[in-house]
Amino acid sequence: MARIMVVDDDPGIRELIRVYLVGEGLKVIEASNGQEALKLLETTQADLVVLDVMMPLMDGWDLCRELRAQYSDLPLLMVTAKGESVHKVKGFQLGTDDYVVKPFDPVELVMRVKALLKRYRIASSQTIHIGDIIIDRKALEVRLQDKRFDLPLKEFELLYKLASYPAQIFTRAQLIEQIWGMDYEGDERTVDVHIKRLRERFEPLTEQFHIATIRGLGYRLEVKV
Repeated sequence: MARIMVVDDDPGIRELIRVYLVGEGLKVIEASNGQEALKLLETTQADLVVLDVMMPLMDGWDLCRELRAQYSDLPLLMVTAKGESVHKVKGFQLGTDDYVVKPFDPVELVMRVKALLKRYRIASSQTIHIGDIIIDRKALEVRLQDKRFDLPLKEFELLYKLASYPAQIFTRAQLIEQIWGMDYEGDERTVDVHIKRLRERFEPLTEQFHIATIRGLGYRLEVKV
């Protein structure tokens, strides 16, 4: 049973989310602010965190930053009254995986939670299947029916990262840090060059996925099957 942490200073919102998540067979842990959430995570495992932005003591921005630093593979879903695009961009830059604006439809929130859990389960696998395409991390190769592609290491790692989290937006800075490392001194445009090469390799051969450019943010892999 997946364990979801809900972090919001409004007990009514926490209760609403809890009722719908529990109704879908998920277990819920509650925290009223970012400090309390981090303290709970020292002794309690969570499979996903739903967090509000406007909270006392430690707000959602700082909590998101801390969670990404300490738990890099933990799915994060922001729930906030701030719907302006600038706040969405900030949330994605800090590392949130998805974003829901209040007032929200609880059924939609549950579906987004389930989608994130599924996405991260895919990421934990060593082999990713997208239609007829197989991305094999152990062999460091991509297979498309009877064709095999041996990609340069960074191209493979970039494709594997994007395919591990389909529909998730990654900024150039995030991809540089996760693929090239924090000590990389090159330009972020390196990501653009590698994305261009991946598109040139695969898009003429398959319509099953597309690496989309998200203006002002970065890239995401979109599955078309």
